[in-house]
Amino acid sequence: MNLKEYIQLDAVGMAALLKNREVSAGELLGLSFNRLEQVNPKLNAFTETRKELAEKSLDSIPDGGFSGVPMALKNISQALKGEKLTAGSKLLKDMKAAQDSHLTAEIRGAGFTFVGHTNTPEFGLKNISEPELYGASRNPWNPDYSPGGSSGGSAAAVASGIVPIAGASDGGGSIRIPASFTGLFGLKPTRGRMPVGPGAGRQWQGASIDFVLTKTIRDSAAMLDLLQTVQPAAAFHTPLFPGKYREEMDKEFSRPLRIAFSVESPVGTPISEDARQAVIKTAKWLEQQGHRVEEKDNGIDGIGLMRDYYLMNSGEMALLVRNLEKGAGRELTADDMEIESWLLSQAGLKVSAADYSASIASWDAAAAKMAALHESYDFYLTPATAFAAPKLGELTHSRESRAELLGDWERTSTMAGQQQLIYDMFLPSLTYTPYTQLANLTGQPAVSLPVQITKSGLPLGVQLMAGKGQEHLLLQMARQIEQTDLWQGMKGNPGLRT
Repeated sequence: MNLKEYIQLDAVGMAALLKNREVSAGELLGLSFNRLEQVNPKLNAFTETRKELAEKSLDSIPDGGFSGVPMALKNISQALKGEKLTAGSKLLKDMKAAQDSHLTAEIRGAGFTFVGHTNTPEFGLKNISEPELYGASRNPWNPDYSPGGSSGGSAAAVASGIVPIAGASDGGGSIRIPASFTGLFGLKPTRGRMPVGPGAGRQWQGASIDFVLTKTIRDSAAMLDLLQTVQPAAAFHTPLFPGKYREEMDKEFSRPLRIAFSVESPVGTPISEDARQAVIKTAKWLEQQGHRVEEKDNGIDGIGLMRDYYLMNSGEMALLVRNLEKGAGRELTADDMEIESWLLSQAGLKVSAADYSASIASWDAAAAKMAALHESYDFYLTPATAFAAPKLGELTHSRESRAELLGDWERTSTMAGQQQLIYDMFLPSLTYTPYTQLANLTGQPAVSLPVQITKSGLPLGVQLMAGKGQEHLLLQMARQIEQTDLWQGMKGNPGLRT
């Protein structure tokens, strides 16, 4: 097998070749590192690589469905015992994992060979991957642009052909945003579907969930089959899907579907004509397949919901900083972390228990509205992102803007004022990505589908949301679109040229 053949394969394809002894695990690993050495100096997708450890692991690969397939993990929550897991933070730059995460252990058991960990913004808080600790990851479609975040390094690793599949997580769109920006398939599963911990029963109060980024639908379906779980120690559970996602995705729908769509930003920000056209052409295609498609507002106060999302982030960061201070044996300062992390942590100190509880209650109210919508509609269609990828540095604060934010903060003493500053700080980023957070807060599954190439030559996705536990329906629809000209995916991706 040559490198050109390798980078076109998905994980399921590689697994089949390995099973038939048409290629060896060592050969695939060698090609993965050849590709990594070729493109990673420009893309900066990886924070750590493990060539020698990966080569040694070939002597004892578990007998699983993906034995010998190369894979990357995300440098936050996806721990390998004894190896660095820094969450993109200067404070944790020397941190090593005490044990495998439950998710990583399941993936390891399936036989994947881990190439390394991928880049992420500090604590996974941003929709770009430009941490001060490691520097910016770049988009394989055009290295002047971001691959998104927080799973940006993983997106760059898959879209450039280093690995066919990479670990990712999604707490506000961190799988679907990079998928939209890099032409990948990005699925955020239902809350409670994936393993969590050890040492944690939930992530971001259930908003965040770990999974993968893939080139193909069948890879994501296969990973759902592998990873879905009912975990007794977890805070949230969803019933196991009784069938096989790999089989379900190829079934035809038994009836025409009803699909609601919107092209309006839920927070009143502008959207690009490309994003609008991506939704409209997808809606027209769905109508041509016999489905009923209607434009409809979901009835949710998007701005209010985002404010409650940031309030949760504030509380979570305040707790994280408190725990980090215990570990460091000192008080932390603004110099210890990036501006978003610091201001969120400080805002969390002013959040009352009542306000925090009220913010979580608003998630439940939104979930109830979406559940009611899905009584009438099978899917809710929106842009995945309002624009294609931003340029590198566009959404990263300069030294001057950081100083200005700190000055504004010192002059603001009320919780309401601080939360407004948080909202304003994130607004430029939110303008790019206002659609994805809803599914995190309601717990629904959602996907980003690569259906648009902009005039600037960058990909852009549409998002489909379904009711809780309905991943199989999303995979069915995604699989149908994947087999049409509507699907852009890796077509024409310069990142796949050798």
